[in-house]
Amino acid sequence: MRINFILFTLFITKIITAQNITGIVTDSNEYPLEGVYVYNNNSAKHAHTKANGMFTLEESKAGDSIEVGMLGFHKKVFILTQTDVDAGLTIQLESKTMQLDQVVITRGLNAMHHIAKLDLHTSPVNSSQEVLRKIPGLIIGQHAGGGKAEQLFLRGFDIDHGTDINLSVDGMPVNMVSHAHGQGYSDFHFVIPETIAIIDFGKGPYNAERGDFATAGYAAFITKDRLENSSVNLEIGKFNTLRTLGMFNLMDKSSDQNAYVAFEYISTDGPFESPQNFNRINLMAKYSAFLKGNDKLAITASHLDSRWDASGQIPMREVLNGNITRFGAIDDTEGGTTSRSNLNIEYSRFIDDNTSFKSNVFYSRYGFELYSNFTFFLEDPINGDQIKQKEDRDIFGFNASIKNNFQWNSIETTVTSGIGLRHDIIDDVELSHTLNRKTTLEYLQLGDINQSNLFAYVNADFELGNFTIAPALRLDYFKFMYEDQLTETYSLQAEQKAIVSPKLNFLYHPTQNIQWFLKTGIGFHSNDTRVVVKKEGEKILPRAYGADFGFIYKPAPQLVVNSALWYLFSEQEFVYVGDAGIVEPSGKSQRFGVDLGLRYQLNKWLYADIDATYSHARSIDEIKGEDYIPLAPDFTLAGGFSLNDFKGFSGGMRYRFIDDRPANEDNSIVADGYFVTDFNVNYKFKSITLGLSIENLFDTEWNEAQFATETRLFNEPLPVDEIHFTPGTPFNLKVGIIYTF
Repeated sequence: MRINFILFTLFITKIITAQNITGIVTDSNEYPLEGVYVYNNNSAKHAHTKANGMFTLEESKAGDSIEVGMLGFHKKVFILTQTDVDAGLTIQLESKTMQLDQVVITRGLNAMHHIAKLDLHTSPVNSSQEVLRKIPGLIIGQHAGGGKAEQLFLRGFDIDHGTDINLSVDGMPVNMVSHAHGQGYSDFHFVIPETIAIIDFGKGPYNAERGDFATAGYAAFITKDRLENSSVNLEIGKFNTLRTLGMFNLMDKSSDQNAYVAFEYISTDGPFESPQNFNRINLMAKYSAFLKGNDKLAITASHLDSRWDASGQIPMREVLNGNITRFGAIDDTEGGTTSRSNLNIEYSRFIDDNTSFKSNVFYSRYGFELYSNFTFFLEDPINGDQIKQKEDRDIFGFNASIKNNFQWNSIETTVTSGIGLRHDIIDDVELSHTLNRKTTLEYLQLGDINQSNLFAYVNADFELGNFTIAPALRLDYFKFMYEDQLTETYSLQAEQKAIVSPKLNFLYHPTQNIQWFLKTGIGFHSNDTRVVVKKEGEKILPRAYGADFGFIYKPAPQLVVNSALWYLFSEQEFVYVGDAGIVEPSGKSQRFGVDLGLRYQLNKWLYADIDATYSHARSIDEIKGEDYIPLAPDFTLAGGFSLNDFKGFSGGMRYRFIDDRPANEDNSIVADGYFVTDFNVNYKFKSITLGLSIENLFDTEWNEAQFATETRLFNEPLPVDEIHFTPGTPFNLKVGIIYTF
């Protein structure tokens, strides 16, 4: 009798005692869904699905209310049964139009991750420039008509082409170290924008996984594993603009494997009087599969080839005196070519319910040749000052990380540790004085670079109720080698350096609707190898010290607000030197400011967003009044309205604003700000989508890239220091058609 009572008691205890439950979440095609939010409304415990759709939810029992949701899918709420607890859950979500009421503010440093996904869905992109603009607060400028990498602005930084932001695609780096044109040069044009599925971003040096160049922030782009449909797209516009796109699903919808190819071709002459003759071709193929044990393999191959002519930056004085128009040129023989071929292999596996492994190995073959003339006839009054910058590069590397979840002294703990390597072999890095892109008059620099970066990091998240403490540590080792080909004898110059970058972040998450955060950390950017070996820079790996305090708040289902007060101290700046057309290292600087973002779902079709940043940027080593940082913006604004699936119509209006900013150290020369608005509308019926898009809707006269440069024209006796600029695109109408099958 006593034994039966004990058995009965154990049975009842099993029923009423909370325990861990497991499950899998898929879409209607039984394809596993990653990143689904699973929440126990009774215990307040939560989980996210892994790449194989699996999850483990702690402290759950029969009778608990479970909520399962993900952007783009109908939310499910159900009562847990004892069968669910014993046998596990299989949950299938039905797709729906993404809306703000589906967003849950999750724990973690990248809590804005879902907002970025919603922004990408509500306002689709069809250019690599538009993809970069999806990073809240990031403003871009193009000064070679789409050939060169964009000029980037973020949090009071003129980042040039990528010196202070870490960019990657599927774990493969975009930034180019010791590049012929500039440190951190980030040409994003090898990405076909319609293949982007997820944008993971963060501002400041607070993420241990992101190393070199992650000072103002980072952005990691993840491409789609599969296509819902195949499609072909044709778009034509003013200035002889043509874009074609083909995306083809190679396999029937499957829960185990997927493959697709994508093709993009773009050509345009641009609005310039000298035709730009720009063309770019992009090819991409991706295969992904779940292997035995739900391990995952993805293989991506891509190729970019591009060429263009450019009218260059023109002097304001020549426009004002009527000698040339805004779209004219002093030297229209500028331009260049670039190519990039990539192979990226990703592999992940789930060692057990609490441990996962993730890795990728990559190779890139890169070529670059650029002709510029920044100073016209300042240095050479006969032949002019045209320069050539050229390189051929091979990049090898890998990333690997292990993530482990466990209980430590009754504290929910997640530890992520990783290692990686990047090795660049850069042959014939050239800077030369040329004439008409045909004749090399003088080699100014010519050499070979080998640069290696070996790194390791560990990040821990300790959940203490509603608090999360996240300390992290990163170690980087660099080896710099340079062989100067202009010397008569062999001489290999080499330097090496290691740097430790600690981070400490605090999160407070009292409810599903709000997160407070205090983030602190140290980041760095590397200097060009040629600077390092000559010891021209103050630091080989100058640090940046940052802190953010702010919140993400969802006061109503249709509204999300995010804001942060931030500070960043840099040991070394890179400053544009107009008379040489180069960027060189200078002294210490500090920046502080505030970010504010709003997302509002006006109704089920209409979505609004806005991101504003105020920043104060100054050099520390200079006297007051001469401590301005050239081209550092103090106020930027970007946002718009998006219409989705309204009786077949979709589209939107986007705007961006950048305030007047100093062009030199004493603010005596000012780069003019601008406000530009773009518009697009699409109508879909059956398998056909018709589209119309307008760049610069109100035909604003604006200058996209501006620099204070000392130049001399052929007929001028003395040089002049003033604004030189590349004009922004005028009113540009494009129409397109998409066929989906």
